[in-house]
Amino acid sequence: MSELSPWLVYALDWLNLLLRWAHVVVAIAWIGSSFYFVWLDNSLTPPDDPALRGKGVGGELWAVHGGGFYNPQKYLGAPPRLPERLHWFYWESYSTWLTGFALFTVVYLFNAGTFLIDKTVYDWPPVAAVHAALGFLVAFWLIYDGLCRTVGRMPGKDGLLGLLVALVVVAATWLACQLFAGRAAFLLVGAMMATAMSANVFFWIIPGQRKVVAAMKAGEPVDPVHGQRGKQRSVHNTYFTLPVLFAMLSNHYGWAYSHAQNWAVLVLIMLAGALIRHFFVARHKRELAGKPAPWGWAAGGVMVFLVLIIWLAPKPAANAPGTSGTAAEAAPATAAELFPKVEAIIAQRCAMCHNAALAQKGVALHTPELITQHAQQIYQQAVVLKAMPLNNATQITDEERTVLGAWFRRLNGP
Repeated sequence: MSELSPWLVYALDWLNLLLRWAHVVVAIAWIGSSFYFVWLDNSLTPPDDPALRGKGVGGELWAVHGGGFYNPQKYLGAPPRLPERLHWFYWESYSTWLTGFALFTVVYLFNAGTFLIDKTVYDWPPVAAVHAALGFLVAFWLIYDGLCRTVGRMPGKDGLLGLLVALVVVAATWLACQLFAGRAAFLLVGAMMATAMSANVFFWIIPGQRKVVAAMKAGEPVDPVHGQRGKQRSVHNTYFTLPVLFAMLSNHYGWAYSHAQNWAVLVLIMLAGALIRHFFVARHKRELAGKPAPWGWAAGGVMVFLVLIIWLAPKPAANAPGTSGTAAEAAPATAAELFPKVEAIIAQRCAMCHNAALAQKGVALHTPELITQHAQQIYQQAVVLKAMPLNNATQITDEERTVLGAWFRRLNGP
């Protein structure tokens, strides 16, 4: 980014903002409709009205919302005749993927040397990293789709298919974290799963629905296999959702993607999300059957989070006998005494991107006054989130982060 003109950097920031905003909006629409239809499918009851059953309605639901009553109905196969107006749910998915890929291109692929590559993880040319990142998106879809075409079509093998897909996700997560910067690796895993979700809609769910509609218009019998395959892919999508959402948000949590075993951190968080999502899916079915909610699945997800919280908790630093707190906080005692160390750390680790000529994100740290002015941001980004320096390109140490934290607390303490 340092080689770009200020106006181009400014334009790219606006593009980043608008794409991110659009991506979030259309993702809400897609995920919201997906969650709704999964809930609806699991909440339908056989109709009491013989006329409805005679028309082929297999399930219905009465609901109230926004001051009105709704009565959605689902046909066992296809309705006797098609209505003139038939709403299709697919642009929510396509728009989410298109805006997400555009954002990934602008932020990560366009700046591969900065965002994709961490030379302490794997040192390779930006062009190779870009091709590998795109390869993750394609390869995961091909492997996942191949499993669905083979194992997924065997009767009673849905559990085995789910296990195999989960193993592929774990392997891809491990590999991504060996090749890319942690922040990029987390996002890339989410992007590859999101690509499979949208591809499910594009290649299977919508084409299957179009074949059903075409058969009805031609007066031909409807093959139920299209509905079965579409339902299978739709169920997969709902389990992918929470893991993908975390991966998309993970760039805010440096303590997760910068961990030495970051791949395991991501796998466990995605597992927790999938378990909690399964609780909600299974809950609707069990409530309809008059059975208690399957709280064990939710408890399993919470337990995974508790294990992560304990595992990732900061470890107390070793102290000399008779002292309390870390060595950096034990002496010297004041912010003024700590400041020379802070200034040296900033000059070595931060000032190359935050100086008079290049003030990234409007933050310059080349004078003592500016360092003090931005103390809150330094503490937040370098100590709490550990998001800066980006990908730890300048190799700041944990001891140096401790010094920055001690200085900030002294600066704002009594």
